[in-house]
Amino acid sequence: MKHQRGLSLNGMMIGGAVLALLALLGMKAVPPWIEYANVLKAVKATAGDASLKEASVAQVRTSYGKRAEIDNVASVRPDDLDITKEGGELVISFAYTAKVPLFKNTSLVFDFEGSSAK
Repeated sequence: MKHQRGLSLNGMMIGGAVLALLALLGMKAVPPWIEYANVLKAVKATAGDASLKEASVAQVRTSYGKRAEIDNVASVRPDDLDITKEGGELVISFAYTAKVPLFKNTSLVFDFEGSSAK
């Protein structure tokens, strides 16, 4: 028994607690990033739609609203979009903040912004 190998019970419990905290943080932090990816996908698809090249702002907002509804996007509403034309191309941009409560008075805050410009 001179050369024992392995983990002690204390080491395993501390390691498990750290792993559980990291898993909790990951489970709370990943959904806002997934929603950001869905918003960006909907914005780029709307801006790339050939039928909207000469459309009004209201039509672009309606088209985005339909795409966002399909992807279950709630963070960015059609009214939150900044719609412009740059060089004959439709450019849609957005910015929003996502606040994720962790425990008691501790939260993660994400500031997201994106654009359909390449």
